[in-house]
Amino acid sequence: MIQTLFGSLQPENKEEKTSLFDRMKQAVTRTRENLSEKIEEIVSFGKEIDSNTLDDLEASLVSADLGVNTAHAVLETLREKADHKQIKDASELKRLLKEEILSILAKTPAKAAKADAGPEVVLVVGVNGVGKTTTIGKLANALRREGKTVLLAAADTFRAAAIDQLEVWGSRTGVEVIKTKPGGDPSAVLFDALGAAQARKTDCVIVDTAGRLHTKTSLMAELDKMRRTAQRIIPGAPHETLLVMDATTGQNGLQQARLFTEAAGVTGIVLTKLDGTAKGGVVVAISQELGLPVRYVGVGEKIGDLLPFDPQAFVDGLFN
Repeated sequence: MIQTLFGSLQPENKEEKTSLFDRMKQAVTRTRENLSEKIEEIVSFGKEIDSNTLDDLEASLVSADLGVNTAHAVLETLREKADHKQIKDASELKRLLKEEILSILAKTPAKAAKADAGPEVVLVVGVNGVGKTTTIGKLANALRREGKTVLLAAADTFRAAAIDQLEVWGSRTGVEVIKTKPGGDPSAVLFDALGAAQARKTDCVIVDTAGRLHTKTSLMAELDKMRRTAQRIIPGAPHETLLVMDATTGQNGLQQARLFTEAAGVTGIVLTKLDGTAKGGVVVAISQELGLPVRYVGVGEKIGDLLPFDPQAFVDGLFN
């Protein structure tokens, strides 16, 4: 039911889709300007689009943080067309580039696991500073606006400030926070939260976890313990494990994502601060290199600035 539960966040009519496109286009402005400027430079003055042109384009894609491997994959089909003189101009080049990027984004799984009974359990992981707790608050707000009932579990017990911050978001969104004292057992908090959610027939439990440095083996072990705790109480839980990444870190965040995926079974990405970077191409790298879908993107500081990720709107925003 995660897809059903969160599906209500997707635009349902033409007006909402237009708004989503406009907001996505605004969010990727810096990346679009960076790419467009370089593409125009590459194909200026009626320059023939050949293998040398695509070498220059590949370098531009790398600078937009698609990464070397992903940039190469995107241009593989285009190189064949260029060799046969099938790319006429910049407009045709952009159209083909859009198609290749969209095909990569479309390969990632669109649906999360379903819960047979009980609340949906969403585990949120990520290192400190990426906007994890803020993302949880924004997601809780979006679900509440759709009439869903939500509980927050303050399982980041390593920092007292993390519990306080989550309580602030709970107050802002009208969502109860299940907590313990700083330094308490995160799995015990999760146990209590899931029990409370079952008793109240709550729709969704969103679990904040410690800002775990991926080099800290003991913290990753704790995360695994939390997953096992969730599964004992609600079979199949957690139904979604979201890794929050900072878009401004670009390729540097991919190694973190790989390690979190191995340790925590990440099923989707939330990319924050997309509006503050020219490295939005990392969205494509995440899909190509990690095989993970981007579920949401953060596009500002306001409570409503969390958008469900739409591949078509993203690609259109990059080139239109």
